[in-house]
Amino acid sequence: MAGGLEAAAARGRVTVVRAAGGLVRRTGPVGTEVLLVHRPAYDDWTFPKGKAEETGLRCALEDDAGATDYIDARGRPKQVRWWLMRALDDEAFEPNDEVDELRWAGLDDAAQLLTYERDAELLARVR
Repeated sequence: MAGGLEAAAARGRVTVVRAAGGLVRRTGPVGTEVLLVHRPAYDDWTFPKGKAEETGLRCALEDDAGATDYIDARGRPKQVRWWLMRALDDEAFEPNDEVDELRWAGLDDAAQLLTYERDAELLARVR
């Protein structure tokens, strides 16, 4: 999909919405845990992307985890570039209109909680 979107965008036919996201990890009681966010507008569980204020965490940037391409809720093509990140602290999260809950989940639990198949594919990159 990316190649087609990129080519169409270059010809001025499609504007691709671009974003960045984090596969934020830490070591917890069950081993590796990943950070999930709940978005009340969509009632979904996903990985944080977009604005840093979604989580309020300081993170260390690690490896590039690739990209996902999909059509967003407004019908626009969207490409998200993902990064593996390590949480450095647990600063206080402030629920807001965009994200009302954070959850650290072990890899098996995360696979059950994630709403979108594309996120399950990203989870495999953490493993």
